[in-house]
Amino acid sequence: MKPPPRPLAGVFFDLDGTLVDSARDMHDALALLCREGGLPVPPFEVVRETVSRGARAVLRCAVGNDEGKVDAVLPRFLELYVATGMVNTHTFEGIDELLDALEVRDVPWGVVSNKAGSLVALIMVKLGLDRRAAAVVGGDTLARRKPDPAPVLHACALAEAEPARSVFVGDDPRDILAGRAAGLYTVAAGWGYLGGADPRDWQPDLVMAHAGELARLLDHV
Repeated sequence: MKPPPRPLAGVFFDLDGTLVDSARDMHDALALLCREGGLPVPPFEVVRETVSRGARAVLRCAVGNDEGKVDAVLPRFLELYVATGMVNTHTFEGIDELLDALEVRDVPWGVVSNKAGSLVALIMVKLGLDRRAAAVVGGDTLARRKPDPAPVLHACALAEAEPARSVFVGDDPRDILAGRAAGLYTVAAGWGYLGGADPRDWQPDLVMAHAGELARLLDHV
């Protein structure tokens, strides 16, 4: 295992499937959309595995791979998703303790998501994380999104954290690619929406099965 950077300058997270479990609300919105359109509702387990890949991937579970159909229903899906109020969205087990541990050590943390910035903001406010994060970068904050390293580097700049001494945590190959290209230490979130994949195949610096493991790792950083 490659050792994490010392001293630690910052820790940055993907949102859906890494920091927060938002799958139930995404599925609820999709179910409402399907009922409006007379479509079968995909099983929750199927939808959950796609959430990290974004709204379009979730919609393909219901309408297939016809991008014209996806485009047609995307605005209504997002309306229904916002209307859920994110009532079932919550941080993953161990995340609250991890964020507390970072803050006790004065290590800034942030979020880098491909989700639209307005939706990221709704979740962060709902969970009371908006004032705690040193950086919040959405999919439309810059012209480029993960796996491009630009959003990760932007988050580091906002948090005033040196990339080479920072960590990026994510549950999708795009997260690991973006973090690595930005020069950060990469951690694959084994607790996330992996879609049946083995995160070791993405060649992160570290794979962790539970967010609490990362909190314990900080004791040695």
